[in-house]
Amino acid sequence: MPIIIAALIFKEINPALDFLIGAEIALLCGLILTWVCATNKELNWMQGMATVALSWLAAMVLSAVPLYLSGHFGSFLDACFETMSGFTTTGLTLVQDLDHLSYSHNLWRHLGPFIGGQGIAIIALALFIKGSSGGFKMYVGEGRDEKILPNVIHTARFIWLISIVYLVIGTLVLGITGILIGLKPQNAFFHGACIFMAGFDTAGFSPQSQNILYYHSLIFEVLTIVIMVVGSFNFNLHYQLWKGNFKEVGKNIETRTFLLSTMVTFFIVAIALDKLGVYSNGLGLFRKGFFQLVSGHTTTGYMTVYAQQFIAEWGDLALIGLIIAMALGGCACSTAGGIKMLRVGIIFKALKQDIKRIILPGRAIVTQQFHHIKTVFLEDVSARAALTITMAYIILYILGAFIGVGCGYPILDSLFESTSAAGNVGLSCGITSPSMPVVLKVTYIIQMWAGRLEFMSVFVLLGFFVAFLKGK
Repeated sequence: MPIIIAALIFKEINPALDFLIGAEIALLCGLILTWVCATNKELNWMQGMATVALSWLAAMVLSAVPLYLSGHFGSFLDACFETMSGFTTTGLTLVQDLDHLSYSHNLWRHLGPFIGGQGIAIIALALFIKGSSGGFKMYVGEGRDEKILPNVIHTARFIWLISIVYLVIGTLVLGITGILIGLKPQNAFFHGACIFMAGFDTAGFSPQSQNILYYHSLIFEVLTIVIMVVGSFNFNLHYQLWKGNFKEVGKNIETRTFLLSTMVTFFIVAIALDKLGVYSNGLGLFRKGFFQLVSGHTTTGYMTVYAQQFIAEWGDLALIGLIIAMALGGCACSTAGGIKMLRVGIIFKALKQDIKRIILPGRAIVTQQFHHIKTVFLEDVSARAALTITMAYIILYILGAFIGVGCGYPILDSLFESTSAAGNVGLSCGITSPSMPVVLKVTYIIQMWAGRLEFMSVFVLLGFFVAFLKGK
């Protein structure tokens, strides 16, 4: 309903009808499912995870209806790609003639990351779920395993509270900046809202086809970097900051790991770009090299270069540095994708512990601890879980790259685009386009979906289908 009101405010009658049709279809499907699937039983773990995985697919299809009716997508599959990219906060896009897309359709694209970043199931938990038992199973199914508050319902509501507060502040700041750089007030605040929603939720959607390059403003780019970094932080860290515990930023294993990995990957990118002489001064390296590196590392996908420049100008080494940053991703329990800094930090702590065990005498008791909101002693089960999910991401990156190669694209280009899709990043070297093969579109949709849910709920859903086919 709000998006229909927005369409009427912008005097966009046909888009309003598109959303009305989409809403009616969604309502009809909801009523049918409510009737068919009604139950008083509490969800168990497998059912909760399968429900979450299916809800994302349902949201993709239903939300694609008004976008497809806009006439800016070559097929319904392209519209589904767009909505999955939005909900998973990826930002890869197949929209055609974006610069002439209606305000309301554009707003709908950007609401996708804002909804999906916090979590589709999180909306249900915050607004509709009363009991916390089944709610926690859905919460974990969305790739989150940290409760900020003792009650998962209160956790979901806090996530939405800080997101809305940040949205108001971010829209005002970006809107005023937009006016200062020459945008009309209406466009400035519209762009401000869209850029903040996509930036804070680490998706690369933009109202214009040139992305952040459209604004040609250093101030705007700096503000965008801040939004991307803040959006990639753990919601638990945001809670600590709201409580006034600012020291947590410097002590937390995730922020330390993020800072270190950003320095290492940017060093690789900077050395490569300097060797090729791509950018003549430090400011150019910051606005093009560092911006893209932070955009990739936070898995946002905002760009201040054209996609083809990655291949034509950056060279293999710079691309490899950027691919590593995209693969690693942001923080756990955030809107960011990728492997996550918490897992990377735990793996290195586990490696350090194993090295100590080898060096020290056999009788020595070796323990390893790290700080994540509180001091935690590293256990083998935590290290094993971190390594398992990390390996799952790496396999997904490689599988997507092989499919890209099979479709005729170079290996490094394919790995770049596959990592961007599976890591929910949104940077593109030019492969993602309406003309790419259908098999690649489907592959990227699956990668975005699996990467956002961090595999577990997807594996559970696949297990349900296998059991169903076997008659169990």
